[in-house]
Amino acid sequence: MRAKSGYDLVLAVSVAVAQIVLSMGAAYGQSSREELDAPAFALLTAGPAALAFRRRRPVVASAVALLVTYVYTWLDYPLGPVYLAPVIVLSTLVLDGRRRAAWVLAAVTWAVFLAYGAVGDGGAPAGIFHDLAITAFILLVMVVAELASIVRERRAQQQRAVAEEMRRQASEERLTMAQELHDVLAHNISLIHVQAATALHLIDDHPEQARTALATIKGASKDVLGEMRSVLNVLRDGAPRSPTAGLDRLDELAERCGLDVTLDRQASRPLSPQVERAAYRIVQESLTNAARHAPGAKVRVLLAYGPRELAVQVTDTGPTTPAVLAGQGGGNGIPGMRERASALGGTLLAGPVGAGFQVSARLPLPEETT
Repeated sequence: MRAKSGYDLVLAVSVAVAQIVLSMGAAYGQSSREELDAPAFALLTAGPAALAFRRRRPVVASAVALLVTYVYTWLDYPLGPVYLAPVIVLSTLVLDGRRRAAWVLAAVTWAVFLAYGAVGDGGAPAGIFHDLAITAFILLVMVVAELASIVRERRAQQQRAVAEEMRRQASEERLTMAQELHDVLAHNISLIHVQAATALHLIDDHPEQARTALATIKGASKDVLGEMRSVLNVLRDGAPRSPTAGLDRLDELAERCGLDVTLDRQASRPLSPQVERAAYRIVQESLTNAARHAPGAKVRVLLAYGPRELAVQVTDTGPTTPAVLAGQGGGNGIPGMRERASALGGTLLAGPVGAGFQVSARLPLPEETT
């Protein structure tokens, strides 16, 4: 606010100096008019002085500047530069959204100058050309101000739209990050829990198998830290907006889950980052559920790359031993997978198949990946 007040003060002084200096020059070409004297200089200063208050009292400042101009004109001092302050105050009113006040003051100004032209210099009316010139000048000032106001409003709307789009994108990124963190933590913590329970069960009778479970826990804990760093890196400037995990890592995922997993890729080819990330997370969550609820099962992961969609199917044969986490309630695994598929315009079905369980998703492929 102080910066704007300082700017208005500089503007007022600049306009006052310009009106005085230019009016002194205009006086040489208007010898029939009154000479510039102390009252004339006071009026030439008073009008611009009102500009210093145009933000705090815009209508009052405009009325003062115009009134001073009326008095100066009717006293027959040299014309021309004195109209600089009125042009500024009328334009300011329009740009600030006070259009009604601006047009009312413009109409009053038009009437005052027409009346001045009717009285004329020395009693002789100025004529129709004077009236048309006054009308054209005032209309030009107001129309230009209106156009500038429209341009400003459109620019402000565009900036608001850009800001809103940025907020929306930021919100979507936060949601994506939260979902990524959920999937990473849910998979690895579930895997750690299952393997820890297995190790405790086998540590006395089968220490070598328990050692394998503990090694799996070590690898899973290392992986979860790495994936969390990868997800959180998107908060850093310049971090790549790429998937934290891709389908090229399915072999690692299969080895860690502790199940007999068969990977079947049909017509493999590059995918968009969004589709690849969704497919990976669906497979990851499906294997997590199988490890939790179907220990000892055989799992088949099928990826069928069609011309318009990617089909993801994860099928297990059912548990061969009691599930370690069977007594615990279900989480958000299947709803989360369904949300990922729906976000891409795809579908996901999950349910029992024979003694086992199957997750089947279809993810549309963008045209550029076909």
